[in-house]
Amino acid sequence: MSRAFVNEDAAGGPPPRYDLPERDAPWYDEAAAWALLEGANRGDSTSAEHATGYRWAEPALIPHVQAILADAERDGEDRVAQLARRFLRQARGPSS
Repeated sequence: MSRAFVNEDAAGGPPPRYDLPERDAPWYDEAAAWALLEGANRGDSTSAEHATGYRWAEPALIPHVQAILADAERDGEDRVAQLARRFLRQARGPSS
């Protein structure tokens, strides 16, 4: 696992909360994609994976992460764009 996603210095406090809609909401997957990127940014992908029910680089979330990437690049949000590109690279596997 990339060290970018490991928070070895965590204080051991409560896990982060992710404000997600109900699982059957039509926008759940988009919110889950954002939560996974947020977890990666915090260095705590595991909590985001548990909260969303998706693993990092889940292929089903590719369209949502592509949209997040496009918005981040347009808006100059470099860190979000970096994480989205990493997600997409890993979701597509070694051949891409």
